Amino acid sequence: MEAVSDSQSTCPPRLVDFAEELAGMAAAVARSYFRTSVSIDTKGDESPVTIADRTAEQRMREAISQRFPDHGVFGEEFGVDNPDADYIWVLDPIDGTKAFITGNPLFGTLVALLHKGRPLLGVIEMPALGERWIGAAGHPSRRRDANGLQDVRVRPCPDLGKAIMRTTSPDMFQGPQAGAYTSLEQACSLTLYGGDCFCYGQLASGFVDLVVESSLKPYDFMAALPVVTGAGAMATDWQGRPLTLDSAGDVLVAGDPAVHARALALLSGKT
Repeated sequence: MEAVSDSQSTCPPRLVDFAEELAGMAAAVARSYFRTSVSIDTKGDESPVTIADRTAEQRMREAISQRFPDHGVFGEEFGVDNPDADYIWVLDPIDGTKAFITGNPLFGTLVALLHKGRPLLGVIEMPALGERWIGAAGHPSRRRDANGLQDVRVRPCPDLGKAIMRTTSPDMFQGPQAGAYTSLEQACSLTLYGGDCFCYGQLASGFVDLVVESSLKPYDFMAALPVVTGAGAMATDWQGRPLTLDSAGDVLVAGDPAVHARALALLSGKT
């Protein structure tokens, strides 16, 4: 059992190393099943799940229980353990299972650690691409690939009319949100669909300017928050509030504060 200080403004390197270890073990599981004939089950919310999702999360949970038995875990496949713990790991073993089961390499593993409800660190792992983004409180965000580790930074883009936006699918926006989203899309220069967690890595690296999504679960976005904010982005819900475990999951991330403000006005109906 490893002890962790209860006061965290800067994430200790050993926690970052462990988060990368978790992401790596889940990625190894995902790669072993990728583009193989795995059976596909359907969960209660009609989303697909495979043995790869379940095995990867089990491996991560086992590692956490051995290293930090007093920590909580919130995982997509096996729910919440020890929810009142000061430290809670938030896990999505395969973010983008639809991409995974169709042989699309844009699926990822997400690992986040919250301290008293606040995101302390996050890892976006792309198993099929060999890329990893790491964000940790008190440190600049970084990207790791076969060439090593480099700091990443969002790019300036104060003009929404020149912004490139990404979202997983336009189908996630329903009811009044659909109209607000359409207004934002029409105001941007280019919108690309698909990518799931990869979109947040692209934004952190300065290749796109906006990521907008709706009705996500905490395990879909928690790991991305330290990555994008550590790279200089602004991340809120559609009302400009901080994203937490209790958020509705309506996510707006922008690399430039001026674009965030303009996008927020359109999405919140305050234009």
